[in-house]
Amino acid sequence: MTTETASVPLSRVALDALRKLNPITLLRNPVIFVTEVVSILVTLLAAMAAARGEPWAFQAGIAAWLWLTVLFANAAEAVAEGRGRARAESLRRARGETRAKLMARHDDRSLWHWRDAPELRENDVVLVEAGDLVPADGEVIQGIASVNEAAVTGESAPVIRESGGDRSAVTGGTLVVSDWLVVRVTAAPGNSFLDRMIALVEGAARQKTPNEIALDILLAGLTIVFLIAVASVVGLASFNGTPPSVPVLAALLVTLIPTTIGGLLSAIGIAGMDRLVRFNVVATSGRAVEAAGDVDVLLLDKTGTITLGNRQAAGFFAAPGVSEAELAEAAMLASLADETPEGRSILAFARDRYGLSAEMPQGAAIVPFTAQTRISGLDIPGRGSFRKGAVDRMGQAEVKDIAERIARAGATPLAVARDGRVLGVIELKDIVKPGMRDRFDALRRMGIRTVMVTGDNRLTAAAIAAEAGVDDFIAEATPEDKLAYIRNAQKEGRLVAMAGDGTNDAPALAQADVGLAMQTGTQAAREAGNMVDLDSDPTKLIEVVEIGKQLLITRGALTTFSIANDVAKYFAILPAIFVAQYPGLAALNVMGLNSPESAILSAVIFNALIIIALVPLALKGVRYAPVGAAALLRRNLLIYGLGGVVAPFIGIKIIDLILGVF
Repeated sequence: MTTETASVPLSRVALDALRKLNPITLLRNPVIFVTEVVSILVTLLAAMAAARGEPWAFQAGIAAWLWLTVLFANAAEAVAEGRGRARAESLRRARGETRAKLMARHDDRSLWHWRDAPELRENDVVLVEAGDLVPADGEVIQGIASVNEAAVTGESAPVIRESGGDRSAVTGGTLVVSDWLVVRVTAAPGNSFLDRMIALVEGAARQKTPNEIALDILLAGLTIVFLIAVASVVGLASFNGTPPSVPVLAALLVTLIPTTIGGLLSAIGIAGMDRLVRFNVVATSGRAVEAAGDVDVLLLDKTGTITLGNRQAAGFFAAPGVSEAELAEAAMLASLADETPEGRSILAFARDRYGLSAEMPQGAAIVPFTAQTRISGLDIPGRGSFRKGAVDRMGQAEVKDIAERIARAGATPLAVARDGRVLGVIELKDIVKPGMRDRFDALRRMGIRTVMVTGDNRLTAAAIAAEAGVDDFIAEATPEDKLAYIRNAQKEGRLVAMAGDGTNDAPALAQADVGLAMQTGTQAAREAGNMVDLDSDPTKLIEVVEIGKQLLITRGALTTFSIANDVAKYFAILPAIFVAQYPGLAALNVMGLNSPESAILSAVIFNALIIIALVPLALKGVRYAPVGAAALLRRNLLIYGLGGVVAPFIGIKIIDLILGVF
C-alpha cells in the first residue's frame, strides 16, 4: 500500500459531483440540500423571466453560482472518496481470485478438494501450501510457515505463522512462501479483514461520527435560524412597499447559512480516515479516529514501544582488585558463542569502550545457557574457563553490593568469572528509545497522561519510567490489571487508548476507547480493537492520537472560518438589499461595491469559490502542534477567526472589481 496520496482524475471527480446532486443523497447534508433546493427555485424563476421576455441575466447568474456552490461541495467529498477508492482498487488487485483446498479431515493433509474462496464458511478447514494464497481469514491449527503479507501491509519481508500462541492469525490474500499450514476459517465471505479494509478505505462502510452528527445538527439549526431571519426581511421590506425579489432573498439565505463548513465537513472526516490508511493503520470506524483525538490517557507497553525491546550492555563494574580491562576481556570471551541480542551487545560494548575484539578460538568448548544452570561461556585450551550468568549462581560475595546497586537502578546484573573467580558484573539495561522523553513531554503539554505497562518488578519499572518520563506505570501487569486501570480511568471521565497484540490483550483492547491491535497479533486481538496497525508497530499509538487530534483541529478551524466569514457577507448584501428604502445604510458599504446587483453576485461567487479554495486544507489537515486547549483556541480565533473575517472583504471586493469590467 503506497504512502503517497493517490491522484484522482478530474473527470471522475466531476462525474461523482454530478451524481451526488440526487436530493436523496444530499439529505445527509442539510446545508447543501437547502442550497440545492434554492438553486432549483432560482433557476425556474430565471427560466420563467426569460420566457416572458423580462430581464433574466442577473437571476441566471445567481442560479449558476448557486449550482456551482452545490457542485463544489460535492466535489470536495468526491476528491476525498476518490483517494480512498484508488487504494481499494489496489487492495482488490492484491486479493485476486483464490481457490481453497478444503480438507475433509483436518488431521489428514492428503484428503482435500478444490473450492472457490467465496464459498468458504466459518469453521471450514483448509490446507495452504507453499505458493498458495491464504483463501480467507483464519486461525492456524497445524503447521508452521513463512507468509508474505505484502498484499496487506506493504512489507515484503515474510513473517512466521504457526499454530498456538500469538502468531496463529492469518489474513486472506496473503501468500505462503514455504512449508504448509492447516487453517480454520474464522470470517464469513465478504467479512474478511481485507473486505473490511476495502469497504472502509473507499468509504462504503463509513458512517458519520458523533461529532459530525452534532455539528450537522448545529448547522441545521443555524440554517433554520437564517431561514426565519430571511423571512423576517421580507416583512421588513414589505412595510416600505418594495419587497426584495426571490433571487435576492435566495442569495441572502445561501450566503448567510454556513455553506463553507457544510460543504467541507464530510471531506474532512474522510480525509482523516485516509491519513490513517496512508500511515498503514485501518480504523474500523470514524468514531475511533475522533476518540483518538480526544484521548487523555495513553497505555503503552514498555518492551518494543518505550524501550528497544532487548537488554543491552551498559557498563562493566569490576570486583575489588580486578581491572576493568581484565573484566571486559573475560566478558567478551564468555560471550563469543552467545548469539542472543544481549550477547552481541556485550561484544559491541567491549569493542567500542575498550577496543577489544576476538575470533572464536580453535578447540574452544561451548558451554550453552540452560534454564537450570543460567550460566553460559567458553572453555579455551591453555587460557581457562570463562563464564557469565546469574549472580546468585556464580557466588556473589565479591560483587553483592555492585549487583544490588545495579538492580535498584532498574537494570539486570550479570556476573562474569574466570576459572571460578568472579571478576565483576555486567550491567544490562533495557534501553529507552531516543527521543521518548521529548515525545512524552509533548503529550503532557497536550493534557495526555502516559502510562507504561510492563511485567517487570516495581523496582525496575520505576527506574525505566523515570528515565523515559512517563506519568505512571503498571508493574507486574496482568490482563486483569490493564482492564481494571482502563475502567477506573473511564469512570473518571477519561478516554483511554492502548495497543496490544495477544489474546490476553483482547479484553483491554475491547474496553479501551481506542484499541490499536497489531496485524501480526492474534485474531482475538484484531477483532477486539477498533484499529489495526498493518506494520505492527506499537509506537504508532502516539501518531494515531496526533492524527485524531489533527482531524478535530481541522474541523474546528474550518468551522471557525466558515462562521466568521459570514460577517463580511452581511456588509455586502444587507446594505445592497435595503439601501433604496433606507439610504442611511449606504454607510455600511465599507467595501465600496459598485452596485447592489454587483454586491449580491460578488458575495454569491465568493461563497462558492471559497469551498474549492479550502479543499486542499480540508484534505491535508491543519498543521498539528502539541499545545493545550487554551492555546489552540487562541490560535484558531487569531488565524481562522480573523482570517474568516478578512478574507471575504478582500475576495468580494476583487470579484466586484472584475464584474465592474463587464
